[in-house]
Amino acid sequence: MTRTTPPRPLDITVPFPELAPLARTAVRLHPRAGAPTPADSSLGGPLLWPAGEPWPGCPEHAGPWHRGTAPDDVRRARRVLREAWARPRAEGAELLTEEERAVVDRGRERVRIPVDGPLPLVPALQLYAADVPALPRPDGTDLLQVLWCPFDHDPGYLPRVALRRRDSAAVTAPLGTPPRPAVVGNRDYLPEPCVLHPETVTEYPAPHELPEELAERIEAWEDAQEEDTGLCYQYDLAVAPGTKLGGHAPWSFSDPFPMACPECGSPVRPLLTFDGAEWDGGSGSWRPLEDAGYTGPMFQGPSGQTELNFGRGYSLQIYGCEASYDHPPLTNMQ
Repeated sequence: MTRTTPPRPLDITVPFPELAPLARTAVRLHPRAGAPTPADSSLGGPLLWPAGEPWPGCPEHAGPWHRGTAPDDVRRARRVLREAWARPRAEGAELLTEEERAVVDRGRERVRIPVDGPLPLVPALQLYAADVPALPRPDGTDLLQVLWCPFDHDPGYLPRVALRRRDSAAVTAPLGTPPRPAVVGNRDYLPEPCVLHPETVTEYPAPHELPEELAERIEAWEDAQEEDTGLCYQYDLAVAPGTKLGGHAPWSFSDPFPMACPECGSPVRPLLTFDGAEWDGGSGSWRPLEDAGYTGPMFQGPSGQTELNFGRGYSLQIYGCEASYDHPPLTNMQ
């Protein structure tokens, strides 16, 4: 099923033509719970991985034990909560039975779990160029894979990210059962398997990245529009929320700061944004038309299918070097 972003409430380049040359294309990935296969683009799904290629692990989390939660316990707890929120409930009635509460508590409790060797990384995203033609990729490749460690890392209290780019046709003997981590230090970094519904949209820079004079004029325009439309430039007209490829960075609680490739010092550009919610109360105008009928809790509905969360409801950005696909990515939380 496709997902369709509603047209923007107005063309912001009419009152502010200076924004037109700053437009960028982004691909909203619209993850929704499903059962993807290695042949599919997916978030949190199985990867097309050569059987002879070692699965990457995190050398900082090599045991002999770590304190965290077993992935199966996390997923069982999520399933119980989804089923509980979906069933009818009398006013004042408990959401969970005693047995269900025990399952949920176990999925949140951090315990000491043995680890044998470097902790296997978790599949986070797989994108085929056939599904996302705008995918930046080296010649001879058509597949981008993202994996990360399910523990917080410094700096930034984010998962450590690894990228793999490959030619899918060259994977003639795929790995059947990949290694899985015995423990996750942060259960919010364990994504639920989701299929993707890519859609191309146009974005403009967040106010933080605009020249000060232009940002001030846009703010004054917002104030003048408030009674009539209530539009907010950043949340309604500029940067699309949710998980996406490319586009502009969703700067929020901090101002932009200089970022460069740690390998060569070249400029970097937003590659991917992972967000635990596809829209929220401030960005509801981006809610896909196909999801307009949902009226339940936002965190249990189509906006929150991935079960990801970064910081206090922020997003994880991955930046790529503009000079070389081989150089390591940068990460940032906003």
